[in-house]
Amino acid sequence: MAELIMGFDFGTTRIGIAVGQKVTASASPVAIISARDGKPDWRELDRLIGEWQPCLFVVGLPLNMDDSMSDMAEAAMKFARRLSGRYEIPHEMMDERLSTFEAKKLTDSEEVDAVAAQLILETWLST
Repeated sequence: MAELIMGFDFGTTRIGIAVGQKVTASASPVAIISARDGKPDWRELDRLIGEWQPCLFVVGLPLNMDDSMSDMAEAAMKFARRLSGRYEIPHEMMDERLSTFEAKKLTDSEEVDAVAAQLILETWLST
């Protein structure tokens, strides 16, 4: 059975989630959960992680175009550390510049965050 990896497009009000695996280097969007000031709906996240049982988290890192850290990048790193601590699952960060822009070209506004998570995870899987 292929080990699942869960990808996240972190946002302060919505967090897109995708799952994928290395065998096919593909991912699929699975959910968008609400967040309040960057704090996720932990109950919904508990349910999703229990359902998918990932072995690794990949969290998008929204760097500035000049490679400098943004406030959102700091918040995404904090979110990743909280995820790893809560679920005892390791995490990796993935440069996500332009993922939301690309996702908007691929889907309607309702699914953008989950598709962005899919793109982040597929980029990580292809490296």
